[in-house]
Amino acid sequence: MYYVIKKQASSSQCFIGFKVPKYIASSKNDSVIFEFKDKGKLTRKWIKKEEIILLTDDKKYFLKLMSQFKAVEDEQQKLIDEAQQQLNDSKEAFTEKVNAQINDFNEIKHSDDVPCILKNL
Repeated sequence: MYYVIKKQASSSQCFIGFKVPKYIASSKNDSVIFEFKDKGKLTRKWIKKEEIILLTDDKKYFLKLMSQFKAVEDEQQKLIDEAQQQLNDSKEAFTEKVNAQINDFNEIKHSDDVPCILKNL
């Protein structure tokens, strides 16, 4: 069995790990072909070599590296989640402050010193 770690082009997931029973590679080709069975049917998946982080038959090393990558990904996702919460809190505070200012103005907009045409309509 062979173990693969592949780069992902997603902002929320930077890598994916999987196992395959067979691969086909050549120094003359920039892709590796991975063969596996899906629901009893032989399937081939071409992946560019530059997208492959690791191709190994060492399961222990694969799991160790996956664990390291996952730990970093989890740590960074936690920072993103915290930043997103801060952004949401800031947006809520912004909305509350602006609405409070609008409400304060609405209380005085009909006074004589405010040049608002609506009070005459």
